[in-house]
Amino acid sequence: MDLVELTAHLPVLEVETGEAVVREGSRTGSLFVLESGALAVTRAGVAIADITAPGAMVGEIAALLGGDHSATVTAVTPSRLRVARDGSAFLRSSPDVTLLVAAEVARRLQSLVAYLADLKAQYAGIPGLDMVSDVLTHLADNRGAAIEPGSLREPDPLY
Repeated sequence: MDLVELTAHLPVLEVETGEAVVREGSRTGSLFVLESGALAVTRAGVAIADITAPGAMVGEIAALLGGDHSATVTAVTPSRLRVARDGSAFLRSSPDVTLLVAAEVARRLQSLVAYLADLKAQYAGIPGLDMVSDVLTHLADNRGAAIEPGSLREPDPLY
């Protein structure tokens, strides 16, 4: 069974092209499951991902952590989503749903860890850039602390 089937009983949200499903920094408490259409994910104005697969989730991180949405999700085409208004309660209501959500989050984490390992290998031993390894190690060990977008670094470094 997939998330589209497991959410068939939930209310439908239809969004038009350009309409935001969630906005970065807002708190809806809702979890959304894409039934059809296409969505774009941005964080701090930077494109992060496109979502086109039926059953893909939006808002699961905020629902799991009980916080604000970490990105803005906007419809790229007219889209249809199923909505669990209380995302946290919905996750607690069904082991099948929770397992599917956990598996998807684990897949993303696995991909991210592989990418970070590749970055560490690429920049190891390069003067001025070998600090990437230290930064990535620190981020990987940073459990539970909120991550803020942006940086205090020079916006146009000389390297």
